[in-house]
Amino acid sequence: MSGAAAVAVTLGLATVFGLVHRWRSGRLKEQDVRAEWDFELGERATLVQFSSAFCAPCRATRRVLAEVAAMVEGVRHVEIDAESRLELVRELNILKTPTVLVLDASGRIVQRASGQPGKADVIAALGRV
Repeated sequence: MSGAAAVAVTLGLATVFGLVHRWRSGRLKEQDVRAEWDFELGERATLVQFSSAFCAPCRATRRVLAEVAAMVEGVRHVEIDAESRLELVRELNILKTPTVLVLDASGRIVQRASGQPGKADVIAALGRV
């Protein structure tokens, strides 16, 4: 009977972990960090996407961010290959791809999402910039 209880507890914990992970993935979180950027910033905001070559969610994120940048005046989308910019990845504590940073006009990171954010979430984040 104790073996069945151990299996049930393990499955319960794994389910809770999976649900929490799914809920947190792609959520934009508040942040206030400055960094030096080697690209031109958008007039109003810049959407910076860290991607990797074999990342399927990165392609979908690229489409969402490009659409939002085309819709909202003064917003620029920049994609950075995480593998070729490891020093920046370490400096900004990028742990997975895609990771999206929302920068204000001065280049300050004001929002961050690990995972694929929704279009509505990105537009709402830009509204706070």
